[in-house]
Amino acid sequence: MEDGNKNFDLVSLIRIGDVDVHRVIRNNPAVRVGDLMYLLQKFENKAPNGRDALGRIASLEADGNDLNVLTDTASSLMEIGCTKLIPAFEDIVKVGARGRASFAAENAKKVLEDFNRLCTRIASAKKAAATIDDTDGNIISQGDFIKKPLKEAIVLLEKQEATRKLRILAIDDAPVMIKTISSVLNAEYKVYGMTDPTMVEKFLEQITPDLFLLDYQMPKINGFELIPVIRKFEEHKDTPIIFLTSLGTVDYVSSALALGARDFIVKPFQSDNLLEKVARHIVRRKLITGGS
Repeated sequence: MEDGNKNFDLVSLIRIGDVDVHRVIRNNPAVRVGDLMYLLQKFENKAPNGRDALGRIASLEADGNDLNVLTDTASSLMEIGCTKLIPAFEDIVKVGARGRASFAAENAKKVLEDFNRLCTRIASAKKAAATIDDTDGNIISQGDFIKKPLKEAIVLLEKQEATRKLRILAIDDAPVMIKTISSVLNAEYKVYGMTDPTMVEKFLEQITPDLFLLDYQMPKINGFELIPVIRKFEEHKDTPIIFLTSLGTVDYVSSALALGARDFIVKPFQSDNLLEKVARHIVRRKLITGGS
């Protein structure tokens, strides 16, 4: 295989949880980083055809080639270690081949949204890759990095992840509050501030925070309503969420905890209180788990 596209960020790919790198390694122990980049680009090239085929099947407008397109798309998904959607693709092909168009259409409708989301998240990983250090602290160029065995590259990335600053996303419609939070936490953490909560989903397609600080009372969407937006990302099923609020009643706190928050801080807060609560809940997760 060729080195292929060099613009996929391997850390982002692993973080989205859809690309099973260990499966790719098991299928080919000699696979290089560049080989995976090539397969990802190959999938991206095929994805529009797969999306169109699903749409035609869902609309009962499939032509004779659409089932073959889905089989080819499923094969490409397998190559990059994305196995979650493959059973659904296989079911559509199976019932479609038997002439059960209405059943195939219902299945296609269900999987189309998930497939589109997968394509969007893989595309979002096409960004400038971060600098890579080897175990001796030397900088590795991107050109050299993609030539490395994938298994070895993961070891290097784990080392880099273990030493980076933990990331915090603070969402509050008051810029002064974002500035205050940053001034308190910046020495120990990488703090991202956001005043428009409607942008959180787009942000999470690019950056993976290790903890969220959410204001409750915001225009357009409040902190409670942000929780399901955050939790729908597989990598954020358990990421700690701390609420910032002027409401400290029992009912409010109970509602926040029931929705998945870990803690709350009543505004205005003391710097030491914010530092202590963040330190208590923030967690450095391994980049990838499992064995090959």
